[in-house]
Amino acid sequence: MGMGMGMGRMGGGGGGGWGLMRSFRRDSSVTQEQLPPGIFRRILRFAAPYKKLLSVFLVLIVVDALISAANPLIYRQIIDVGIAKKNTTVVVDLAIVVGGLALADAGITLWQRYVSARVGEGLIYDMRSKVFSHLQRMPIAFFTRTQTGALVSRLNNDVLGAQQAFTDTFSSVIGNFISVAVTLGAMLFLSWEITLIMLALLPIFLIPARWVGRRLAAITRESYNLNAVMNNTMAERFNVSGALLVKIFGQTGRETSTFDRRAGRVRDIGVTQAMYTAVFMASLLLTASLATAVVYGWGGVLAVHGVLLIGTVVALTSYLNRLYGPLTALSNVQVDVMTALVSFDRVFEVLDLPPMIADKPDAVELPRGPATIEFDHVDFSYPRAEEVSLASLEAVAVLDQAPSQQVLHDVSFRAESGQLVALVGPSGAGKTTISHLVPRLYDVRSGAVRIHGIDVRDVTLDSIHQVVAVVTQDAHLFHESIRDNLLYAKPDATDSELTEALRAAQILPLVESLPDGLDTVVGDRGYRLSGGEKQRVAIARLLLKAPDIVVLDEATAHLDSESELAVQQALRIALAGRTSLVIAHRLSTIREADLILVVDGGRIVERGTHQQLLDAGGLYAELYMTQFAGQEENAQGPSQVAMPTGER
Repeated sequence: MGMGMGMGRMGGGGGGGWGLMRSFRRDSSVTQEQLPPGIFRRILRFAAPYKKLLSVFLVLIVVDALISAANPLIYRQIIDVGIAKKNTTVVVDLAIVVGGLALADAGITLWQRYVSARVGEGLIYDMRSKVFSHLQRMPIAFFTRTQTGALVSRLNNDVLGAQQAFTDTFSSVIGNFISVAVTLGAMLFLSWEITLIMLALLPIFLIPARWVGRRLAAITRESYNLNAVMNNTMAERFNVSGALLVKIFGQTGRETSTFDRRAGRVRDIGVTQAMYTAVFMASLLLTASLATAVVYGWGGVLAVHGVLLIGTVVALTSYLNRLYGPLTALSNVQVDVMTALVSFDRVFEVLDLPPMIADKPDAVELPRGPATIEFDHVDFSYPRAEEVSLASLEAVAVLDQAPSQQVLHDVSFRAESGQLVALVGPSGAGKTTISHLVPRLYDVRSGAVRIHGIDVRDVTLDSIHQVVAVVTQDAHLFHESIRDNLLYAKPDATDSELTEALRAAQILPLVESLPDGLDTVVGDRGYRLSGGEKQRVAIARLLLKAPDIVVLDEATAHLDSESELAVQQALRIALAGRTSLVIAHRLSTIREADLILVVDGGRIVERGTHQQLLDAGGLYAELYMTQFAGQEENAQGPSQVAMPTGER
């Protein structure tokens, strides 16, 4: 009876032998981690909203442990006072007590699970919301450096690890400590000699468990790494771009072979883990069985000679199986606690990284209406790694320490309200960088960028995003419906407003021809639409936003002639009456610009109208004549010579 009753509680906190094994699989090297000072205070502040629930949780753990410890003493009384003395009243009464305690224990277990879920899920919600909100405020430079998978891991694995500090580690440590204290006290009271022998048998399980734990931690870490690599491979190969690349280069066999090799290693690790697990559980059961044999053997002899009562032997056996699990778990408590603390630290690490671009405390709202853009002696270099990133999010040991090269040098110009200002120049000249400074994706190193005469660093980011809209050469659409992609610009837009925006963007007939119309899902990154169609949907989204300033980053660079013509017609409507900063790929498209800025080496080397720059005979004239000559050759057969594109 003692053996059967005890194994259910082995491991404390309801975790059983499997919970113990999970603990020993954790990487013991975590104990070498250096945690920042004050992390306990931060954790307590984070858990402050749940202090009442945590107090209830603690009380329930204590009561549960006491109820479990009381049962063997009741069994002892049933046997020694009831059965041995043929006192049916005692047997029945104590049996009713055992049943009542079982009902109470079941109710407490359910209550404990409810409180645990409330605290755990609440912490997950709080931390995920804080981390997600914080990451949304990070500058674009942060996302150009960090690995997407690392960010997702912080939101999932580390948040769950931190949550388990309260709902798993906390309950396990407290429950096991109370269970060991009560059980040892009761066993010493019943028979201190047998209790000491039972403790001496503990290394029979603990030594193999330690060895198995180290091996399990190593192969588990390898398994996690392999699974992460396979997940990354699947994410890259299963998106449209990756699948297309594999098909184009005919590497299907190679990809399958590589994946099979990694999956095979995961399979082999799974078999090894199963065998180590079997050794672990066998050691646990062997120890319990040997200890039970000793108790029944020695205790039975003592009972025969009248030194111990039969009920005492049964109670000792029952306590025995409640002792080894919690004692073993407490022997590994440092690893459990440090694992939870490291998860918290990794979450706090992200929350402590300040957004490089943020609103000033006294930031003002940028007014709406006809707007001017002014660059006043702007110098710029891209932020260094330590300014925007974390080594752990880039999967490197140390962040890149190389100094950032200056990209823009003393850039000054002014775009008046309603003007179209074009940026032209060779690849890497700095055109895209200039366009990124207007919506404040980056901050200048010196000088100033002004809208409405106000430095963009002095206004709120929300108001900038209302005033400025950007259309890039690769318009991004979410894997959602056309309606959802449009509503991203104006969530409260009506169907008539959506229709009007699509009509102005020259894309309404196509949308109406689709089986689901506005509710058609565009596919991953918009791959169900052609490049020109995506651009026109993006322009419709821009029209819904109704900005005062439009930034176009080579919006027609990769389109065929027919698509380019449709997009240009849509752009004429989108730009009408708005101040526009346009990066030009084909110089023929910006002949009518109010001002053309020729950028080379991060400097504005020429400025003027199309005709003025042609007459000057400088870099613009050279670029224009190269394209014009290419178009002449194209008309005779050879392919058109296009100006190089790209930035930085």
